[in-house]
Amino acid sequence: MTDVHNLGLFILAGWLLNLTPGPDVLYIVSNALRSGAKAGVVAALGITAGCFVHIFAAALGVSALMAASSTAFTVLKWVGAAYLSYVGVKLVLSKAPPPVELIAEKPIQTSAEALKSIFFRGFLTNVLNPKVALFFLAFVPQFIAPDASHPALTFVLLGVLFNVNAVPINMGYALLAAWATRRMGVVQRAMHWLDRLAGVMFVGFGIKLALTESPGS
Repeated sequence: MTDVHNLGLFILAGWLLNLTPGPDVLYIVSNALRSGAKAGVVAALGITAGCFVHIFAAALGVSALMAASSTAFTVLKWVGAAYLSYVGVKLVLSKAPPPVELIAEKPIQTSAEALKSIFFRGFLTNVLNPKVALFFLAFVPQFIAPDASHPALTFVLLGVLFNVNAVPINMGYALLAAWATRRMGVVQRAMHWLDRLAGVMFVGFGIKLALTESPGS
């Protein structure tokens, strides 16, 4: 893909960022703890479906920016850089969470209707979160070549790759939460250090974005 640069770094960064606990992971884990692995997996699928909405919407925005003035590009560049740096610093300085209290000794059996509800709640939670759209707009364009012939299509392909790569990780969280209910303290400590590592990466991407020149310059 000549329109993409640093594809390997994009995949690696995507995996690390998807491993970082956040609202989506909390939604997956809470459903898995409450209702078992199946509910956690369904929650993960709902979140994945919601991400596709942001990917296609953000691709349209990138396409418009590439055709707009350099001022519009610069404004979004600095907003994105500030956002990525803010998230990174917040992750680096985050404190370890308190131990999780188990919801139940045995997961509650979940009906088909309840699973549908879990899916759509995950979908809507993701779609209605503006931070997800801002993340895609700030992160993905850094891996699109400045002279890309089809930036919007390249954005969609990278976004889909990012989202597909997140599926096994999100499902892994669901299975881990369902299995390791008595080991959550160990898991949380590991996730805390992962927060810090991802935070450093976020700050790095924020700086990289701030130094990016307009495609028209």
